[in-house]
Amino acid sequence: MDKRNSFSIKLSPEQQLTLVGILRQGNYRPVPVEYTLAAVETDDVRICVYRKGTCLVQGKGAEDFVQFILEPMVLGQVAVGYEDVLNPEAIQPHMGIDESGKGDFFGPLVIAAAYVDPTLADAMRKLDVKDSKRITSDDKARHVGRELRKLLGRRFALIRIGPESYNRLYAKMRSVNAMLSWAHARAIENLLEAIPDCPRAISDQFGDARQVERALMKKGRQIELVQRHRAESDLAVAAASILAREAFLNALSEMRTTHPGHAFPKGASSGVREAAVSLVRAKTPAILLQTAKCHFKTADEVLAAAGSSRASLGPEGQAMSRPVNRERFRKGPPKTPATD
Repeated sequence: MDKRNSFSIKLSPEQQLTLVGILRQGNYRPVPVEYTLAAVETDDVRICVYRKGTCLVQGKGAEDFVQFILEPMVLGQVAVGYEDVLNPEAIQPHMGIDESGKGDFFGPLVIAAAYVDPTLADAMRKLDVKDSKRITSDDKARHVGRELRKLLGRRFALIRIGPESYNRLYAKMRSVNAMLSWAHARAIENLLEAIPDCPRAISDQFGDARQVERALMKKGRQIELVQRHRAESDLAVAAASILAREAFLNALSEMRTTHPGHAFPKGASSGVREAAVSLVRAKTPAILLQTAKCHFKTADEVLAAAGSSRASLGPEGQAMSRPVNRERFRKGPPKTPATD
């Protein structure tokens, strides 16, 4: 197996101090790198310890540095860079599923599925594929997402539930988890069209796994479905999270083009509410059905601030968030809801 020449490792504050001390005592040449606590190099490796906690190790000697110094002297464990040896299943053929937009008032809910195998895993690591929540820059998320789509070709699937479809579905289902179950199942089925022999699908634990299993059709029911906490540590799930985030960000950009002069921020903060109030005042309350997830409490706050109420949204805007009633969905969510 060829040696890796690039590692990006998250360190705790204590680990940062330990590593900085090691680098200052060792035979390393300091180099000027912005935003670092320490940056040094030798003839075959450069180590940068960034203030936000990331350690970047690059060069032909990177793997030796990780194996003989970083792991035993700083991390205290043998894991980084050797995932394939310690957990060979991690890069065996499988797909990962993740979503973006679930907690955002504006924009769609996007679910992505991405395939990985040993060859793709190596290429994904070179692209620095990781859980999209660890990518702080939207520009980088878009860039990695574009490169991932080029790399994967037909080996990924996207389900985008736009605001209008989302509000119709929520009015019927009254459960985000039921929608996620249906969309995860559809993403699995769609990717199986391109890779029919994919043996396993991994996703985050977001509800009753049986909901996803019931929503799968004949082909999908032959796949092993794994739901687990912190599934984003899986490379395929991480890739799916980036693809979903890129699609969500692109959807917000499309909304800004469709409604020039109006902002569509992420999240559900006070800034989001202010942008929504401005939008409702400029258009009509019904614009929320086209741009936002109306079951959020944010919708009531926005409508009240604009001098209106939920009644102005019509039947599809009356549903509000509430605890999931699992018994309601014991027969499974609808098979063919509309998406845009």
